[in-house]
Amino acid sequence: MGRDRRCRATLRPRMKRPIAISDSANFYVSAERIFDPSLKNVPVIVLSNNDGCAVARSDEAKALGIKMGEPLHMIKDKVDAHGIRVFSSNYTLYGDISRRIVEVYEDFTPNVEIYSIDECFLDFTGFQDRTAHARVMRSEVLRRIGVPVRVGIASSKTLAKCANDVAKKNPIFRGVLDMMDETLADFVLPMVPVGDIWGVGHKTQKKLQDVGIHTASELRDMPIRQARALGTVVLERTVLELQGEPCLSFDEVEPQRKGMAVTRSSGAPMTDFETLFQAITAHATRAAEKLRNHGLVAGTLTVFYHTNRHRLDRPQYSGSRSTRLMPMSSDTFDLIAAARRCAQAAWPKGPQREYGFTKAGVLLDDLVKFEDRPLTLFDTAKPKSADLMAALDHVNDRFGKKTVVLASEGMKRPWQLRADHRSPRYTTRMAELPVVR
Repeated sequence: MGRDRRCRATLRPRMKRPIAISDSANFYVSAERIFDPSLKNVPVIVLSNNDGCAVARSDEAKALGIKMGEPLHMIKDKVDAHGIRVFSSNYTLYGDISRRIVEVYEDFTPNVEIYSIDECFLDFTGFQDRTAHARVMRSEVLRRIGVPVRVGIASSKTLAKCANDVAKKNPIFRGVLDMMDETLADFVLPMVPVGDIWGVGHKTQKKLQDVGIHTASELRDMPIRQARALGTVVLERTVLELQGEPCLSFDEVEPQRKGMAVTRSSGAPMTDFETLFQAITAHATRAAEKLRNHGLVAGTLTVFYHTNRHRLDRPQYSGSRSTRLMPMSSDTFDLIAAARRCAQAAWPKGPQREYGFTKAGVLLDDLVKFEDRPLTLFDTAKPKSADLMAALDHVNDRFGKKTVVLASEGMKRPWQLRADHRSPRYTTRMAELPVVR
C-alpha cells in the first residue's frame, strides 16, 4: 500500500512557479526623459558608441520610420526635417537608473535575476493576485524612478517573455499580462510571430517557416523530436518552455563568471603603437578593477585590435595574442605588463604602413575565486600588491573613476569614444546635477 501511495504522489501535478519579466519601455530614451521634460511626446533617438547608429528610439521616432541600427549619417535629413532629438549613449546614467529600478523590484519580490540593463526576471511565487501586484510595482517604478515598465508572467521564462511582448503591444492588458492560465496562453500565443520568440534567431526562423510554423502556438505544438532535429537541443528546450515546462532555471545565486571582456571602439583611428597601448592600458585597468570587485583572479589574458573593416581605402590588419598569467592575478600592473607583451607580439611586422586601428580590447579567461587560486612555490596568502590595489580602488571609488591612473594610459586620450550629444550624468556626478531655476 505504501508503494502505491508513493506512486500516486508522483502523478500529482507539480505546482508551477510563476516567473515574471519586467522590462523598461525604450529604456535609454526613458532615462533621458526623466530629467528633460521637453523630450516628452517628441521623437528621440539614442546612438551607439562613437555616435554611429540608432540603438534606442522613442515611439514617435519609430513612427517616423527610424529603424533599429540605422546609421546617423543616413538619417540626417529626417532628423533635421522632423526635429528628432539625438543623444549619445550615456551608459553611466543608464546603469545608475537601472540599479535604482532593481531596488524597487526588490521591494516586491525576494528574488530578482538581472537579465540585462533594462530587463529583470522576478519570482512571483506566493502572490495570490499577481496582476494586481505587478500593477502596483509598475506604478511604484514610475513614481520613484520615472521609467514606464511592462510585466509578463508565466510558468517559464520563454512564456513570460511572450507575455511581456504582448503586454507591450496590446493596450487592453494595461502593461501586465499573466499567462499562468493555459486558456489565456492558448488565446495569446497564436498572436506571437515565431521570429519574436526568445531564442529563435533568423536562421531558425527561416527553417521553421519552411516547415509551416509561423506562430508561437504552432511551435509549442511541434513534436519534440522534430524540434531537436531542426534546431538541436536549444529549439527542443524552447518548445518545452512554450509548453510551460521550465528548462531555464531561475538563478537565485549569481553563477561565477568564466570570462570577462573590456573592449571599446576608438573615437579616432590609432595609428601608432603608443596611442594604441594607451587604450589597451585603460581596458586592462578596467578589467583588473572588475576582477577585484568580483573577488576573482584570471589565468589567461588576450589582447586584440583591428582596423575598420569597412574602410576599403585603408590597409587592413587584425592582431591578437594570448598569454598565461603565472601566478593567476587581478593586479593592475600584472595585467598591463602582460597586455603590453601581447600587444607588441601582435604588432604588424614588415614594411611599416599607416594602419588606423579603430577597436581594441582585453579578454580574461580561466577566472577563479581569489581564495581558490592555485599557489606557486613562492606565493603568499596575501600578495604584496594587495594593499596598493585596495588603496587604488578606494581613491577611485571615493573621488571618481580615473582620479588615479597609470602613466601608460596617457593624459590626452585621443582614442576615447566620441559622444558629441551626451546628456549630463545627472545621478553620479556632482558637477552635472540638474539645476532648477
